[in-house]
Amino acid sequence: MKPSIFISGLVPPKTYEMLAKQYDVTMYDKESLITKKGMLEGLAGKEALLCLLSNSVDKEIIERNPQLKIIANYGAGFNNIDMQTATALAIPVTNTPAVSTNATADLAMGLILAIARRIVEGDNTSRHGQFTGWAPLYHLGVDVTNKALGIIGMGHIGRAVAKRAKAFDMKIIYYSRTRLQPEIETELNATFMEFEDVIKSSDFLSLHASYSPALHHMLGSKELSSMKPSAFLINTARGAMIDEVALLKALKENRLAGAALDVYEFEPQITKGLEALKNVILCPHLGNATIETREAMGEIAANNIISVLSGKQAIHCVNREIYK
Repeated sequence: MKPSIFISGLVPPKTYEMLAKQYDVTMYDKESLITKKGMLEGLAGKEALLCLLSNSVDKEIIERNPQLKIIANYGAGFNNIDMQTATALAIPVTNTPAVSTNATADLAMGLILAIARRIVEGDNTSRHGQFTGWAPLYHLGVDVTNKALGIIGMGHIGRAVAKRAKAFDMKIIYYSRTRLQPEIETELNATFMEFEDVIKSSDFLSLHASYSPALHHMLGSKELSSMKPSAFLINTARGAMIDEVALLKALKENRLAGAALDVYEFEPQITKGLEALKNVILCPHLGNATIETREAMGEIAANNIISVLSGKQAIHCVNREIYK
């Protein structure tokens, strides 16, 4: 009898085909997110779960499936999974690291340009017949050239953003738990500063830290108040790093020039009021949403499952202590 797998959301056909060649695969094939009830019903009796970053895999779901041999997350993050329970039950949890780097960095750079030059506003104006002709003071944005780009988190994605920003002659300042080696700082023309100083000095502040509960509301009222009134905030990391109520207040009071968000504190819900502001760009979590990247993510997730169901260790295990 073939091992069985539950896929809790639509994935690229190549991902499904990789697994269906060897295993009995059931996939939740609706565009809406699966409910907890649907997850419990679909996962019952299955030996592997391929879940989406937007699926909550909590203690009850894990404990009610003692036959589960692997939870393969379709995404680099894994804060949607109860890691404590999975680890206690020696269930490997895997992710899809690194492959999202370039796509997410491209989007972050695109949001920097879009918010600076008011591209979304301009598109909306043009579509609604409100463009009346070129004029010296019409629809002014700001330069990115020679402006200070503050990066919080200098992992793969943070460094990729810095590399792109360097081509725009931006001044790179950053804070990261681990400081870059001197030769990498030189290569990126990046200057290390303390967290508070990066916030105060940035013309554009872009978040790229890996989320942990300790970083919840990393940017709250105090931090937002210390930013330049002319500064823009960009978030392609995790929504919960920003206190969105405080952000909304700062934007309404003109204490920030604008924000471009791809992730949200209560995703998929967006804090009411943000959608009404013209100086805010709202993306539906598009960080790694390219055909090439999503297919590569699916291949990594599938290979993690294949490895475990073949009796081997998971390739990209994030709770590797279970193997000790």
